[in-house]
Amino acid sequence: MGLALFDLDNTLIAGDSDYLWGCFLVEQGIVDGELYQRENQRFYDQYKAGELDIYEFLDFQLRPLSEHNLDTLRQWRQQYVEEKITPILLPKARTLIDRHRQQGDTLVVITATNRFITGPIVELYDIPHLLATEPEIVDHQYTGKVSGVPCFQGGKVERLSGWLVDNQLSLQDSWFYSDSHNDLPLLNQVSHPVAVDPDEILEHHARDMDWPVISLR
Repeated sequence: MGLALFDLDNTLIAGDSDYLWGCFLVEQGIVDGELYQRENQRFYDQYKAGELDIYEFLDFQLRPLSEHNLDTLRQWRQQYVEEKITPILLPKARTLIDRHRQQGDTLVVITATNRFITGPIVELYDIPHLLATEPEIVDHQYTGKVSGVPCFQGGKVERLSGWLVDNQLSLQDSWFYSDSHNDLPLLNQVSHPVAVDPDEILEHHARDMDWPVISLR
């Protein structure tokens, strides 16, 4: 039995759940549309270029969570998942996940996107473990701050290392599937790195390293 790690955005789903959440907030009139849309796009472009300041982004992205109560947020999230996420689930991703499940591998989604957004998405794929950026909650209210280390770039390695210790697991016979060059720190740590519908930087690196390059689209 091994360990099967999956990135989420543009890997197991055909889109970016962080970016789409921002689009949803704009469409519903929950945030200042023009300003929020512009900043949402700016951060997404920085992410793709490998230039994202994760703390600046999280200050922007977690702020709306702090401005509304949990019941309201959960109602919006349910609508968001139905409208934005369900249409971009990938049958080939489900097949890949099920193959690892049948092999007895431990299944984990590891994503920079925060747990509030990603929790219900991961449940749709019936994956039992999620490592995500954690929004801080105090007295049943999001504060707009991040709790602990963001699960991004080298932070994924750090967060996973702690999780492996806690669960008495290792990276022996480990797989990691990702689309993004931002995940190279973790891709370089596992036994079997796999580039999935990769961005240009990751595709070039994967070809140079003779890593598998696959598509789930």
